[in-house]
Amino acid sequence: MTHTPGTPPGREPALADTQRAHWQRTHTANPGMYGEHPSAPARYAAEVFAAAGAREVLELGAGHGRDALHFARAGFHVLATDFSPTGLQQLRTAAADQGLADRLAVTAHDARDPLPLPDASVDAVFAHMLLCMALSTREIEALVAEVRRVLRPGGAFVYTVRHTGDAHCGAGTGHGDDVWEHGGFAVHFFSRELVDALAAGWHLTDVHPFDEGELPRRLWRITQETPR
Repeated sequence: MTHTPGTPPGREPALADTQRAHWQRTHTANPGMYGEHPSAPARYAAEVFAAAGAREVLELGAGHGRDALHFARAGFHVLATDFSPTGLQQLRTAAADQGLADRLAVTAHDARDPLPLPDASVDAVFAHMLLCMALSTREIEALVAEVRRVLRPGGAFVYTVRHTGDAHCGAGTGHGDDVWEHGGFAVHFFSRELVDALAAGWHLTDVHPFDEGELPRRLWRITQETPR
């Protein structure tokens, strides 16, 4: 059995690694590419987390950190992860400039790997469009299992994904498993069946449709909690 050089055995090969390099180049060429203001899902998530009494928040796929900085300003202790060292360095610099370094830590992490945290160690997890990157269904299932592992009982998980009603679903280059590449970016478009399957064993409290960007992109904002 062979695998892509540089890719650990057992990991889905090629496409996600190519996308990782693409995102690294994108972050390098476009510092602060999403602006300084937090996303609407992050503002919503901060309210959900505060109402639940959360203190420690893990953000997956933080990029250059506009949402992680929002959580830190809201009073949470934040661990921000991303696979782009460039994005994380931009986040470190911004946190220091804003006096938030004591509330925000960053670590490089590939979403296909186990989370570098102990069991039941955080109160809340947030991921804006990370789960719909170039990940296979099997890798997404493994990531959600990791999220559940690190969440404390009653912990909240808020994530957003582009779904199969999006205009780019079925357009561009198809890679199978509902993954389509358009303009150099590959997206795993979520069906409602996949959302429900990922929520098995959780309390699924909300699946909220919304639009973002000029296309517009069609997304769901999903909120689910671990049992107490």
